[in-house]
Amino acid sequence: MTPGRVSFRTERGTALVEVTWLSILLLVPLLYIVLAVFEVQRSAFAVTTAARSAGRAYVMAPDEASAAERATAAAAVALEDQGLEPGRGGLELTCRPDPTNCLAPGSVIDVDVSYPVRLPLMPAALGGNTPSIRVEAVHSVPYGTFREDRS
Repeated sequence: MTPGRVSFRTERGTALVEVTWLSILLLVPLLYIVLAVFEVQRSAFAVTTAARSAGRAYVMAPDEASAAERATAAAAVALEDQGLEPGRGGLELTCRPDPTNCLAPGSVIDVDVSYPVRLPLMPAALGGNTPSIRVEAVHSVPYGTFREDRS
């Protein structure tokens, strides 16, 4: 540098770098949130469909011995249809007013299906304790007052 001459550093071109880094820092978490919401929504739809299908299969069964098996199979098909593993979910069947005779006229079958949704893109280094969100659906199916007793 010669005496009497002053050099100024300009900041030309740094705006592009700043916009790039800011977009990466803001878009990556936003993309992860969108992926997680879509995964939970897909699972919620599958669980709702599984509860409805299990209730219908239970009511349409010829006897109570095969009703629970049919309901479990219908729920598994509905979960598999959305790409979920049926073994991870839970299915609970209850009936009222008489829990011992679910296919009696006037009874109502309650189906409760729950499923833990693992958050996407979690590393395997966390082991089996990856964070999850539980989705649940409850569906009630009336057997009907004027139907035959299938007990």
